[in-house]
Amino acid sequence: MEKEGGQNMRLLGEGVPFVSGIDTPEIGSHAKCMKERKLALIAKGRLKELLAEKGLRVVFSGAVDKTESHRPLVNIYRANGEEIGKQLLKEGFARTWSPKQRNDWCHDGNDRA
Repeated sequence: MEKEGGQNMRLLGEGVPFVSGIDTPEIGSHAKCMKERKLALIAKGRLKELLAEKGLRVVFSGAVDKTESHRPLVNIYRANGEEIGKQLLKEGFARTWSPKQRNDWCHDGNDRA
């Protein structure tokens, strides 16, 4: 597993799936501001910690993203059964994703950066 951003990763060279149901700040040139870049690096670090655990299980959610690439949406479960996406939400490293609303990481109350 190769870590990409806070919500996606490369699995055995098979493209880049997204963690289903969450949105994380964008990294690099995709970020809209410095705050978003900083938040993205923090979220990426936390995801990296979680993905280093033994006994992870990746489950295809049955859906694909709405971009041209149609990447698979997955749920990742820890050995204790906890879903990593929900853990990132609970810890404030991600927000609920909605196709009708974009999260603004630059102008909100999230002060992790």
